[in-house]
Amino acid sequence: MVIALTATMMAVEITAGYFFNSMALTADGWHMSTHAAAFMLTALAYSFQRRNAKNLRFSFGTGKVSVLSGFTSAIILSLIALLMGAESIHRLFVPQHIQFREAIFVAAAGLTVNLISAFLLKNNPHHHHHEGHAGHSHHHDLNLRAAYLHVLADAFTSLTAIAALVGGYFFGWVWLDAVMGLVGMVVILSWAYSLIRDTSSILLDRIPSNTDLPEVIREGIENDGDAVITDLHIWQMGANKFAAIIGIVAHNPKTPEGYRQALKIHEELVHVTIEVQTCHSQSVEYPQTDLVPA
Repeated sequence: MVIALTATMMAVEITAGYFFNSMALTADGWHMSTHAAAFMLTALAYSFQRRNAKNLRFSFGTGKVSVLSGFTSAIILSLIALLMGAESIHRLFVPQHIQFREAIFVAAAGLTVNLISAFLLKNNPHHHHHEGHAGHSHHHDLNLRAAYLHVLADAFTSLTAIAALVGGYFFGWVWLDAVMGLVGMVVILSWAYSLIRDTSSILLDRIPSNTDLPEVIREGIENDGDAVITDLHIWQMGANKFAAIIGIVAHNPKTPEGYRQALKIHEELVHVTIEVQTCHSQSVEYPQTDLVPA
């Protein structure tokens, strides 16, 4: 319901902004679209992941589908934001005739839709979840919580758009509308920047800074016996799910299964490949590769 409401209102605002000549309204519509896009992409990514869950060609699963879609939408929306900013700057120097009364009416409708959406998300039955599915519903709740915060952010921009239009209508401050277009550009660009930063690091298999898996794996394997990790690769497969390839050298090694047991407690490691080499000579220096995060 929230996606339908948000998407419809966003289309109405962008269209009305175009016909009534208001940048504040257009910016509010596009800001709404960042969130409608986020909701839609989440839904589409889930359905794609479900359809391809058994598809063996996705060797490491389809966890990155939503990451890729987020990356793409952020790029598209940042281009739109830049176009909007350029138009707003043009209007600061060449003021346009704006149909304020109609624009105020549409912006008020936008605010109403945001408040209804916030109410729907706040009183969602999923919030009161059963203990049985705690893991799943916790993740679900995070999505709902994000959606709720998005809708509140929309309500705030709708308010500022209304303020700009009211100022233009009553006091003749036509420039306020163009300024709101610029503010909308900055808001959307900052949203897009953080999304591009987060998604691209996952797409490039960068180990996220908020996980201490490299250190944890080292401790788990090297603290017990004479094993030394010579090769370590970790990459993200989905939301808080990681795969690892671990190369181990030891004088008297355990079996790979023995090392695997040592890492069993880390539930975020869902796919672990372990290679064990026996080092026979006493004097051999263990090779240290540059790939291992120190």
